[in-house]
Amino acid sequence: MNSLAHPQLRFTPTVKDPDGPRELILLGSTGSIGTQAIDVVLRNPDRFRVVGLSAAGGRVELLAEQALTLGVHTVAVADEAAVPALRAALAAKAAGRALPEILAGPDAATELAAMECHSVLNGITGSIGLRPTLAALRAGRVLVLANKESLIVGGPLVKALARPGQIVPVDSEHTAIFQALAGGSRAEVRKLVVTASGGPFRGRSREELAAVTPADALAHPTWAMGPVITINSATLVNKGLEVIEAHLLYDVPFDRIEVVVHPQSIVHSMVEFTDGSTLAQASPPDMRMPISLGLGWPDRVADAAPGCDWTKAATWEFFPLDNEAFPAVELAREVGRLGGTAPAVFNAANEECVDAFLKGALPFTGIVDTVAKVVAEHGTPAEGTSLTVEDVLHAETWARARARELAAG
Repeated sequence: MNSLAHPQLRFTPTVKDPDGPRELILLGSTGSIGTQAIDVVLRNPDRFRVVGLSAAGGRVELLAEQALTLGVHTVAVADEAAVPALRAALAAKAAGRALPEILAGPDAATELAAMECHSVLNGITGSIGLRPTLAALRAGRVLVLANKESLIVGGPLVKALARPGQIVPVDSEHTAIFQALAGGSRAEVRKLVVTASGGPFRGRSREELAAVTPADALAHPTWAMGPVITINSATLVNKGLEVIEAHLLYDVPFDRIEVVVHPQSIVHSMVEFTDGSTLAQASPPDMRMPISLGLGWPDRVADAAPGCDWTKAATWEFFPLDNEAFPAVELAREVGRLGGTAPAVFNAANEECVDAFLKGALPFTGIVDTVAKVVAEHGTPAEGTSLTVEDVLHAETWARARARELAAG
């Protein structure tokens, strides 16, 4: 099996751990994953040192504060127009501290990802994280992957570059599988069980979902996330993406990856072995735990996040997934089996449909229905066709345009 992420395989990066703190590059530093990663770093200065940061450029004050607090060498911003404001913010906050080098433009994060360090945390949102992912792998870094889209849309490209064990996943579901896989050999794995909170609409029929409003869908019962990922959780598109990601990370066939609804979000996923034993990873919902595991692997970071409180009574529930009400997971399986640019089409069309739903142009059930139409029109990729980054970008552009047409029609 060509397992990109496996706890029993130790990848040796091009830059070995120094005697002092491990050197890191954080991509997407001003987002949710990035800010929580910085919290882990600041509480463990003996373990980690950040040498580079990247961000889109919309929160220059925060980016400047992060850069100076961490003492990074380089800051990358995707928006070149943000550079003057970033320089001004750095100068205003410097107080005698050295100013970092600034990289700017759409390729800035990709350039930063290839710079010297031990590990690159890719916390960028969206498929724009693909090129930085490939750059980090090509440079021989450990890739701490929170940007699921780069793996999903560029699966064959990532698999062609990544060496076994080079990727450590950060999604709570995939870090759970990663840890549970340590309990047996690959030949002993029967299935992967990915848990889903069920979002705010667990138990509703498809007919009841038709009248869901954006405000309803944005009220996630467990996690505080951005609007796109919150809607994806409500439609279970996010769980479909995670099924594709699990297949690519662990090289397990789609028919051996199961989704189960677990409203408490304490058991983050499980691995069932051939003897009937199931190993689960459990912890309260807190992304600092999987982030710290990714940054510190193969060692854990003490007190990264609170553990379960076993002095209090608790009930953990598990329910089968209602595929009729929530067809996104089965659609994702189909897309994953198609391969090629189909996952890129699925992901891009969904983003456009979510935007249309939030603007009132599509009903809630219309999100996945429209994505399915776009995927069907895209068709099956030609057998033996090799995938390029340009192929992915072209497919995404077509899918976005077609999804907008269907949503407007």
